[in-house]
Amino acid sequence: MTYIIIIISAIFVNNIVLAQFLGICPFLGVSNKISTSVGMGSAVLFVMTLATIVTWLVQNYVLMPLGIPFLQTIAFILVIAALVQMVEIILKKVSPALYSALGVFLPLITTNCAVLGVAILTIQKDFNLMEGVVFAIANALGFSLALVTFASIREHLDLMEVPAGMKGVPIALVTAGILALAFMGFTGIV
Repeated sequence: MTYIIIIISAIFVNNIVLAQFLGICPFLGVSNKISTSVGMGSAVLFVMTLATIVTWLVQNYVLMPLGIPFLQTIAFILVIAALVQMVEIILKKVSPALYSALGVFLPLITTNCAVLGVAILTIQKDFNLMEGVVFAIANALGFSLALVTFASIREHLDLMEVPAGMKGVPIALVTAGILALAFMGFTGIV
């Protein structure tokens, strides 16, 4: 039951983008087309899950035993940046097709604060490793759901006649606000 609550809460109730406002840059920047949104969502799923596992291990087996948990943020940033670089190098050698499919999304994830946010929230919520992995996957799915939904709305808006003063960023921000309000309807489920 705990895992179901974590999943529903992370995807719908406390969506990492729409409720906690983490990962706004890729949310607004990569949401012009559904295809790029799906690519970014899958890359975030992979990296967020891997980063949460590694940062949980670093926190519990390096920082806490050494008595330096105050270095958590710096250590997590370094771990995530190094992890993304290693994944990029390994994918380039092992699976060039997957590497080209992820393309520019892997370097973009290094600066995605949602990945760091989920890693820190996993520690703050005192999750064990399995709960942390479920939390990371659910947050990545919530990020992807918000991103793909927003991209589909933006693609539809491109076909509509929008007033000149609202074209581009203004209509995107209004749409993001309305989407966040729609997700607030899930409040109280868990």
